[in-house]
Amino acid sequence: MIPEEEDTMPEAQPEAPEGAIDELTKLRAEVAELRDRALRALADAENTRRRAERDQRETAQYAVTRFARDILGIADNFQRAIEACPADARESASPQVKAVIEGVEATERQLLATLERYGVKPIDTFEGKFDPNLHQAIAEVPGSGKPPGSIVSVVQQGYVIGDRLLRPAMVTVAKAESPASSTVNTTS
Repeated sequence: MIPEEEDTMPEAQPEAPEGAIDELTKLRAEVAELRDRALRALADAENTRRRAERDQRETAQYAVTRFARDILGIADNFQRAIEACPADARESASPQVKAVIEGVEATERQLLATLERYGVKPIDTFEGKFDPNLHQAIAEVPGSGKPPGSIVSVVQQGYVIGDRLLRPAMVTVAKAESPASSTVNTTS
């Protein structure tokens, strides 16, 4: 005889008291909050580490900024000394004077090469486009065929260190010609 199969239902789980459910909900919320705090703390620590690394790189790169600014005055004086002796005067100069001029030029090249090794580079004004972030206009002069607002001459070389402006280039800028100066009076 086959025992009669009883229709068996799985036993119902005893219901948890309402207080236990509230406690469980509170604990889950607390776990979620603590997890969120831990993730934020890890992110904050990572950001602090990255910021410290960036600051260290920048400190190393820009440590010579004040020193470089002071040295640029010396570079300017070398340039003035070279410009004080025009090419025709050099040709007629004695061998000793020529040697002194060549020595000043060599010293200037060495100084500029040393500055460049430390990230100090001259601002390029070759294209003649005025950029107020890199250039300081000290005068407006007739353009001599150059478009208004373009660089006519560089009075003092500017420099950058890394991606920062160390000293702006002092330049003269072409001014727009006034209509009165461009028309010729043809009445006699």
